[in-house]
Amino acid sequence: MPGPGRGAEAQGSEGTEGAEAAQRAQGAQGAEGVERGQGVVVVGLCGSPADPAALRAAAREARATGRRLVAVVAWEPPGGEAGYMLRPDPVWAEYGLRQARDRMERAFDAAFGGVPPRGVGVERRLVRDQAWRALCAAADGPHDRLVLGVRAGRRGLFRHDGTTRRVLARATCPVLTVPAPRFPRRLRAALRRATASDFGSASRP
Repeated sequence: MPGPGRGAEAQGSEGTEGAEAAQRAQGAQGAEGVERGQGVVVVGLCGSPADPAALRAAAREARATGRRLVAVVAWEPPGGEAGYMLRPDPVWAEYGLRQARDRMERAFDAAFGGVPPRGVGVERRLVRDQAWRALCAAADGPHDRLVLGVRAGRRGLFRHDGTTRRVLARATCPVLTVPAPRFPRRLRAALRRATASDFGSASRP
């Protein structure tokens, strides 16, 4: 029979291995017991000043949880689908698609400087549909996450527009709202008074 010291040493080794295995299992799961990589992180982009902040927050969430980042820009032909059904025009539809693609590119450029976020798998989707419906369809799994940017009102409160309210009412997964950056009051007032000639004169030598 092994002495007391040898038996205690073997038991301690087994206990350490068990603790390390438990830590590895816990590390493979999120805070809510969800295994890493389950579900996706969907971020809605609409061309607002909140897009870069929402995109960065979604990338952080995707990286921390091992999920794929899905960026969604919803679009419709100018005048909406009802107007397009009355007078179908492929040229107008192509114009709406180009605008959506430009919004996507601007958001990624503003958020990451034109460089893809590291450590995150990214999927870009241009969806021809109303924004709230496209977002709820993209994040319809129990382990998905949905990230939306919101704009600040005049009194410092963050406003939920019609799309955000509909998403919050219908989403089947957790929704994270990210505020747009706020500019100082004097700067906002100066920008409201600025004209195109002000920017043109600043660029001249």
